[in-house]
Amino acid sequence: MAKCVVTGGAGFIGSTLVRKLLEGGASVAVIDNLLTGHEKNLFEVRDRIEFHRIDIRDAAALGPAIRGAEVVYHLAAIPSVPRSIDDPVLSHEVNIDGTFNVLQAAAQAKVRRVVYAASSSAYGDSETLPKIETMLPRPKSPYAVQKLLGEYYASVFHSCFDLETVALRFFNVYGPRQDPSSPYSGVLSLFMKHLLARTQPTIFGDGEQSRDFTYVEDVAGLCIKASNAPGAAGKMYNAGNGGRFTLNFIWDALQKMEGVKLEAKYGPPRAGDVRHSMAETTAAVAELGHAPQFTIEEGLKRTLEWYRQTQPAAAV
Repeated sequence: MAKCVVTGGAGFIGSTLVRKLLEGGASVAVIDNLLTGHEKNLFEVRDRIEFHRIDIRDAAALGPAIRGAEVVYHLAAIPSVPRSIDDPVLSHEVNIDGTFNVLQAAAQAKVRRVVYAASSSAYGDSETLPKIETMLPRPKSPYAVQKLLGEYYASVFHSCFDLETVALRFFNVYGPRQDPSSPYSGVLSLFMKHLLARTQPTIFGDGEQSRDFTYVEDVAGLCIKASNAPGAAGKMYNAGNGGRFTLNFIWDALQKMEGVKLEAKYGPPRAGDVRHSMAETTAAVAELGHAPQFTIEEGLKRTLEWYRQTQPAAAV
């Protein structure tokens, strides 16, 4: 069986990817320092994987964990715009230095391909929709800059060090195992938490900002396709659903699913947030061979059901 390494494999996207890799018969090693990930996300597959509690800032520790891998999926990050503003030094060290360390270790280990989790935040606030890969980046936050620089490093490692790399710009990923307990959590996990606690969420801005919410299973599937697609090495692709929905729409839809009425509170817009985002997915479909499988309605239903089962009395 081919060995795959997933950095950030205890996170909600990483743990979903780990499961899909195991289902496909791969041998999987996880690298995670558990700063934002949780071992409980891997509970039922823990005895089927190698687990390395390693910080990707520790370059010396990465080599032995990556050695022998065919593919590295690099998802480990401080994945938050607000946190990158509150603590830019930490997010820089993890998202830039850590990414360099992973690429360097992969190149030294003769890994066939690295799939890098980039971010749609690199596009910034361009009024053009949908966002297409050929657009000029306009990052608005430290996080966006950091993830964009990771793309550039991935491309350089491909051209200079003979390491195949593919960057995927994730668009607002949501789904089971997304942690709602942090103030830096994704908006959908926070919505779920408030919904089940029957409390009012706070929406920053007027709620009419829109996002391309992409179900985590689709993103995990695209990562696997990107690891094998011929001709994809050295390129970057959007990893989105190809639609957009406002935060107000999402909150209203969740209330209807749960049969409750809870008015949201509104606060000032957050620094670094973009107004609208939507992916152009033509290149990913044509070159990676993966089209999104889950509509927003189906994804929300699956996610809400998971939260009902695992956090029925979530406190806010």
